[in-house]
Amino acid sequence: MSKNNLVIDKENKVTTMERVFDAPRELLWKAHTDPQLIPQWWGPAEYETIVEKMDVRVGGEWRYIHKGKNEKGEDATYAFYGEYKDLKENESLTWTFNFEPIGPGHEITETVFFEDNEDGKTRLRTESHYNTIEDLEGMVGSGMEDGATETWDRLESLAKTLG
Repeated sequence: MSKNNLVIDKENKVTTMERVFDAPRELLWKAHTDPQLIPQWWGPAEYETIVEKMDVRVGGEWRYIHKGKNEKGEDATYAFYGEYKDLKENESLTWTFNFEPIGPGHEITETVFFEDNEDGKTRLRTESHYNTIEDLEGMVGSGMEDGATETWDRLESLAKTLG
């Protein structure tokens, strides 16, 4: 059973995922903005995550590479990239999200909110806004919930080592 709460709003073309972490929001903010920490939690564990670019400022660009084996056991490389659109330190971070080789027009705008919860815990809430219902359904159908759960499990483990 997932520790994440995922809501799919097809009418507004938005997915919202949230989870409570036993860590202060400053630590979770650092995990999202420090290029040395990203490879330790971002994406599936079976892929190596390489931070090719990460300029955390409004207008700054990011690009992460996943290297590993695909479902056929062949070498595979996947690129994810975007631009930071807004940031409020320890409160929220907004970026665009693109996946190669999917072309222009399929960009997702994501915001992660860092919210105080009881007992020093932090609620992370990510809102993803899609351009089309087809893009939303494609992402949901790709297994994004399982991938996001694994990613946030890894983030939770990292937070325990940093805190």
